[in-house]
Amino acid sequence: MHPILLYGFPSGTSLGLIAALEWLGQPYDLCRVDMLGEMRDPSYARLNPRHETPVLITDDGRPISETVAIAAYLAARDPDRRISFEPRSARSDRMHQLIGFLNTGFTGAFGPLWAAMEMETPDPDFQAALRRFGRAAVIERHDKLEDMVGESRFLVGDTPCLADALLAGVARWLEFHEVADIGRWPKLHALRQRVEADPAVLFATALENGDQPPGNGALQKHVLLTDVISQYGR
Repeated sequence: MHPILLYGFPSGTSLGLIAALEWLGQPYDLCRVDMLGEMRDPSYARLNPRHETPVLITDDGRPISETVAIAAYLAARDPDRRISFEPRSARSDRMHQLIGFLNTGFTGAFGPLWAAMEMETPDPDFQAALRRFGRAAVIERHDKLEDMVGESRFLVGDTPCLADALLAGVARWLEFHEVADIGRWPKLHALRQRVEADPAVLFATALENGDQPPGNGALQKHVLLTDVISQYGR
């Protein structure tokens, strides 16, 4: 079987992993998950008890959750180094450093903004405080990332890697939550323009929007969530 990536919409971090699978070029399947509906159903816990995306069903039928774990799985299956670098090399270390930063502090900074938006019982004062705190945290994390961006075309070289894929999934939340103008960070702005113009990222974005664009041939099919749960759920 091919690996199956469960990707969430709207605006899921998993968008970047779709791009990474396209760059990798090996056969894979996808499963589209409504994060505001299907993902909250009790049956989804059989794949991920935390009720989150992404989840990867491996080629031997094991569910793996957490973006960093999925990225490690893909890197270990990248003999041609299309999305990663030789283990123990300086570029590999830098890629994993950036993946760690993007998946922890950078992504986590948006947490208060999501909490304010998704609050079931409105609490205007609390929501306003969450938004103030969240915006300050997001700006601070962007300041740090701006300092980390080097002179290469992408985060770790002249071609995109797994770190760029993770950036594609979360960086767009800056505009979604109307935190600040990306032009405030010129190096990051230029990097995002290059990443977001990449055909694989455009392909992933179109899929997330519900379109059916042509990819590079690596995507084999979409499968239903109910089928994934019944076949691979624990």
